[in-house]
Amino acid sequence: MNESWVTVVGNAATRPDFRETAAGVAVARFRLAVTVRRWDRRRETWADAYTSFYTVWTWRSLAANVAGSVSLGEPLLVHGTLRLREREREQARDPSQDQMRRGRAERGVPSRQEEEERGGMHGTGGSGTGGATRWITAEIDAVAVGHDLSRGTSAFRRVSQAKPLLSVPSRATSP
Repeated sequence: MNESWVTVVGNAATRPDFRETAAGVAVARFRLAVTVRRWDRRRETWADAYTSFYTVWTWRSLAANVAGSVSLGEPLLVHGTLRLREREREQARDPSQDQMRRGRAERGVPSRQEEEERGGMHGTGGSGTGGATRWITAEIDAVAVGHDLSRGTSAFRRVSQAKPLLSVPSRATSP
């Protein structure tokens, strides 16, 4: 099966989490927020539409570089293979009924109305008792991560080509 290669432009939504595996391989992961922009004809301007989140995995020397240079909110460009995973969690009872009884919402458990609004990305199986919550996660195994200089970042400054980077003293030679 062929892998899906993607290049995604977004902002770091979390700080990189750097670890080493039992075998001593460096690995770092962070979340990337990608906001889609659409042209609003009524206002005649660009507007944010929706935001997708990706978990980005980096390995070995790229992991060390990401951990040392990426900070929260920075504009990034990520290139790698896309992996979608469907996850499922068993539940003892319908969470929306439990939330209404207690008058509060639990983190990470969407209500039935939120599930319907998301258009099938999240859903509960069963009829309210003993169902399972399913969701899809998007992960990128990155082979390259770079700062998006076109959107500006504090990590790098653009260098004018008009000025020389190094000044070399001229040597006067006497005959």
